[in-house]
Amino acid sequence: MSLQLEQTKYSQAVGNADEINELLRRYGVKFGIYKNGVFNEQFFPFDPIPRVITADDFSGIEKGLVQRVNALNEFLFDIYHDKKIVKDGIIPEDFIYISKGYLAQCEGITPKNRIYSHISGIDLVQGKDGQWYILEDNLRIPSGASYPLIARELTRIAAPDAFSENNIIDNRNYASLLKNTMDYSNCGGIRAILTPGRYNAAYFEHSYLAEHTDSVLVQNDELFVEDNILYQKTYSGGKTRIGVLYRRIADEYLDPLTFYPESLIGIPNLMEAYRSGNVGIINAPGNGVADDKGIYYFVPKMIKYYLGEEPILHNAPTYLPFYEEDMKYVMDNLEKLVIKDVAEAGGYGVVFGNELSKEKLEEFRRTIIAEPRRFIAQEVIDFLDLPILDNGETVMRKADLRAFVLSGETTKVWASGLTRFSRNPDSFVVNSSQGGGFKDTWVLSR
Repeated sequence: MSLQLEQTKYSQAVGNADEINELLRRYGVKFGIYKNGVFNEQFFPFDPIPRVITADDFSGIEKGLVQRVNALNEFLFDIYHDKKIVKDGIIPEDFIYISKGYLAQCEGITPKNRIYSHISGIDLVQGKDGQWYILEDNLRIPSGASYPLIARELTRIAAPDAFSENNIIDNRNYASLLKNTMDYSNCGGIRAILTPGRYNAAYFEHSYLAEHTDSVLVQNDELFVEDNILYQKTYSGGKTRIGVLYRRIADEYLDPLTFYPESLIGIPNLMEAYRSGNVGIINAPGNGVADDKGIYYFVPKMIKYYLGEEPILHNAPTYLPFYEEDMKYVMDNLEKLVIKDVAEAGGYGVVFGNELSKEKLEEFRRTIIAEPRRFIAQEVIDFLDLPILDNGETVMRKADLRAFVLSGETTKVWASGLTRFSRNPDSFVVNSSQGGGFKDTWVLSR
């Protein structure tokens, strides 16, 4: 049976889209974006036709993601310690030390249990041939797990029969997986989730996950470091020790005494407490060196180097203009490729060659030649279209999947995920910041 026919079996809407989206609005399920210095809250629309992943498909995805994240964690330990992968010539130095994600301040720090990426958001697409391809690794502060959680909560109310009549794995265990992951890195104290506040793009998620993991939701002005131990101020004037901090702010703003001095949302001396082994930080500072889009090219080599295994899941065919042979291919095929700026995220910095005018193509060609380390080029994968409801009519749109991999005592893949789709019929870009929507992801148990 073709993939499209398989999906069609489950292409009925689960619940009323308008009612569910209205409930999501009331719950405050939004994300915020800054544009031209102005903060705007934007609704993330939900589509009631679920994405369905078969048990066999998920089994392959699961094995491949566990393998990939384990290799990335090995890479992060290595790169901040002995750097064997560089010494052995597997990855050129340029791709480490020039990376904006590499932080010299993290050299020699070993997080508890040697885990750096506790929560990995891995973006995949499924080609029309059924093959799954990795598009990106997100190892800093990947967001989005709360959206399928609350959507499933509401659709269970709207259409309870759908979940009793189909063999769908219950996704409500994400909170316990996250809690266990946090506890495994706890250095003695309570769990806390650090938010920069309600004007952050993912504030809804911060508060939702804090509530569901029995963690305190804190901002920097509630925290302080004393004798290299992190504390929360109590209302009575006392203090409570924090043993693990799930930070939802970027590395450079975490500690003004270590990174950006002008940061108003960081905690002075947090990095000293972390370096001393007195607090676990989820995810570890410095992880950005591993999810740099230039490093993505080398992940299959990492899997072979650290694990001695062949990669189970494949990257999209990718070229590095840094290499002469790849540069030639990119120059000869620029109009057919998608070019990504390695420093950008959220769908920004993505350019499709076939959408550029002749003049723009030549201008872009010159930019790539001048700054080869700044870009990667990929073949455009004709990935699967999924049905969505558009004004009451079923139409097909491009969709990806953000899978969540949690690393604690063992590495586990959450049997759910965030399926994002493009609302533009001509676009391959599905990011929420680019106007996309999301749908529930059903993983079948058999």
